[in-house]
Amino acid sequence: MPPKLKFIDRFLTLWIFLAMAVGIGLGYLFPGISGVTDALSVGSTNVPLAIGLMLMMYPPLAKVDYSVLPRAFKDKKVIGISLLLNWVIGTVLMFGLAVLFLRHEPDYMSGLILIGLARCIAMVIVWSDLAKANREYTAMLVALNSVFQMLAYSFLVWLFINVLPGQLGLANFNVSVSMIDVTESVLIYLGIPFLAGFVSRYALVRSKGMDWYNRKFIPAISPITLYALLFTIVLMFSLKGDTIVALPMDVVKVAIPLIIYFVLMFFVSFFMNKWLKIPYDKNASIAFTATGNNFELAIAVAIAVFGIHSPQAFVGVIGPLVEVPVLILLVRASWWLKKRCYG
Repeated sequence: MPPKLKFIDRFLTLWIFLAMAVGIGLGYLFPGISGVTDALSVGSTNVPLAIGLMLMMYPPLAKVDYSVLPRAFKDKKVIGISLLLNWVIGTVLMFGLAVLFLRHEPDYMSGLILIGLARCIAMVIVWSDLAKANREYTAMLVALNSVFQMLAYSFLVWLFINVLPGQLGLANFNVSVSMIDVTESVLIYLGIPFLAGFVSRYALVRSKGMDWYNRKFIPAISPITLYALLFTIVLMFSLKGDTIVALPMDVVKVAIPLIIYFVLMFFVSFFMNKWLKIPYDKNASIAFTATGNNFELAIAVAIAVFGIHSPQAFVGVIGPLVEVPVLILLVRASWWLKKRCYG
């Protein structure tokens, strides 16, 4: 039997639902909460929220060991497949599902595209460990995705939101983003945690040792991601009391293409790797890296570019709500496929 998730991760979907409920309750009990939020803003940036978003990104980036990247490039076959699955097949698949299911709701469609372009660097480590994947390859692929996101995310957002919908004749898609705004958001909400994670890892490993860093420091900071995510959700939903009646169906609208994406992406990845005779442990590393998404980045960019009240930000919050139960089932599917396909 596969190992179990930690208590806090196993019930992540429940925590997100509770955060939504708390936010809605605060919005109804304290109607003036939006005024407090505005008072804590500098220009269009809400300071507490910005700090929360950066804290949300810091722990997963502090876990990344960039020293393994040189070893990653030695296995060109595995790296090539991972890059193809993550940055071509995954992004195109999510874009296609967004068009198919949400082409008449361009705000939700663009929110889904933001998720598809943010490749996984956080929870994939959890899914990989549960599936008994190759931890070293998972670490290498996470490091690779982190670097690619810094370099390519802004361009891909511009391409998939500003250019491709028009080329496909989606006349009702009236959403556009400034590449400068997205780049600025990536540099702030990914770049600052990226640098902080890199520096803290280098300094603490050098002074305290790798064993202390992995056994003491990482477990101590890991919950910060969840706390910051829940804080963001509470704040967002406290400001959405007027649209709460419509939210249940909106959750379903967003959840359906997400579920299809996770399932298709996993099985396409797994069977492609099996066909290419990649051993199970590396196969699982590639498959789960390609299947998960970096919702923290998608939420941060959606809030920074479109605003905390935006449908795009709402879509970002639905992401982890759907991902956790679906990926738990896919871990079990991975174990079943290991027995059937690898003996």
